[in-house]
Formats: sequence, structure tokens, C-alpha cells
Amino acid sequence: MLLAIDAGNTNVVFALVDGGEIRARWRIATDPRRTADEYAVWLSQLLALEGYDRAAVTGVIVGTVVPRALHNLQVLASKYFSTEAVIAGKGSAEWGFALDVDEPQNLGADRALNVLAGHARHEGDLIIIDFGTATTFDVVDYRGAYKGGIIAPGINLSLDALVTAAAKLPRIAISAPETATVIGRNTVDQMHIGIYWGYVAMIEGLVARLKTEVGRPLKVIATGGLAILFERHTSVFDTIEPDLTIQGLAMLWERSQQGN
Repeated sequence: MLLAIDAGNTNVVFALVDGGEIRARWRIATDPRRTADEYAVWLSQLLALEGYDRAAVTGVIVGTVVPRALHNLQVLASKYFSTEAVIAGKGSAEWGFALDVDEPQNLGADRALNVLAGHARHEGDLIIIDFGTATTFDVVDYRGAYKGGIIAPGINLSLDALVTAAAKLPRIAISAPETATVIGRNTVDQMHIGIYWGYVAMIEGLVARLKTEVGRPLKVIATGGLAILFERHTSVFDTIEPDLTIQGLAMLWERSQQGN
């Protein structure tokens, strides 16, 4: 069984993958100071709760956009799972598709994994929107080449910036509105409208501009933990795939093992 680890800026997601199917997943706040021993104690308990033993894990793959977190995850694999972690984008786990951009070395592992899985699962040209700490828009052509994209502040990051900079504004939780009204009658409602509907307008506007610029039909795939927040109030998504990054890790692992 494969342990796929997606280390993002906000959370580290651990997923058990067996035969291409995700059997279990857990997340913990990203902290580069967290040691392999701390990960192991936490993860061993969660494995046991799901009815698995550490010995069931025979392979580990790590994709990370937090370089300082990588070492302890590698130690976790070697010390507690008796295997060397495969690192997404390195060695036998190179991406395997064209990076048709000015600075290919700067593409985040999460975005590359989304490109890999998105192209494998869908035909034609794609826009992949990943709702995380940042919201990213990635354009993939019908051959699977990465053509570039957009980086925007994530919705929670935008809200944090607003509340931090405006002393009288309260901290609110992001949620999908019950109505489509955009005239708020109090401060909290006005904040909800500005953040939520402002974000929907940004998504729809940027997707429209990307489609115009590409000039060919594009399928829009949404992923990331916050994708379902917008599903009810926009028709811009063709499909939502919350586990696209983990699926990319599993595909990359299988490729890395070919010939071994």
C-alpha cells in the first residue's frame, strides 16, 4: 500500500492508496519543525483507528511546496516505514510532460501533480483551479503540456488580510450564502458578500479571460479543499475532483516503479 504525502503551505495531507483507490486520508497543520517522530506517533494512531498497521505501507511518495518540511518526511519514511521516499519531480519521479513556461523550475509540485492527474483523467484542453492557501489557475493543452496560469490569494488569505488591516471588522467564517443577494444590511453580511461573491466574480472573470485567450474549448476542473464551497453558486466548473493532487502522486509513484 502506498502512503502519498502532499505537503502544502497550510496542511500536510497523508493518504493511503491501494490499487489506485484512496482508502483513507488525514491532514495536519504544516509545521516544518515537526519531527519524523512526531509524525509517526500521530500517524500510527490514525492508521490503527482505520484498521491498518504500519507494515501495510510498502511505499512512500512526497510532493511538497515547503522545502523545509521535506527532510523530516523523508526520515519518517526511512525510520518508520523502512523505505526511501520517492520525491515528486525528482529522479525516477520526474514530471514527464512539457513545461512550456519561462521558469519551469519554479512550478510548485502541487500544481504539477494536478496537471499530471488532470490530463490523465480528462481529454482536451483544461483549466485546473486549485483552491488552497493560494488559488491557482493552470492551463493544460490537449497534449498534456503545461502552458502557464494564474496565482491569486486564497479566499481565507484574503479574509485574513481584510480583518488584520481593518480594526473594526470582526473575524468571520467563510460559508456559502443561502441567498444570492449582494446588498448587505449589516457589517457581517456585507463582509460575507464581499468575500464570497467577490471571489465568485474573480473565478468566473478569470476563466472567461483564459478561454478567450486560448481560443479553444476548455474543460474546467476544480480541486482543493474549498472547491465545494463554490459549487452551488457558479456554473463555471465542469467537474470537481477534491483529490486530484493525491491522484497525481499515486500516478507518479506507479511510473517511478516501472522497470524496478
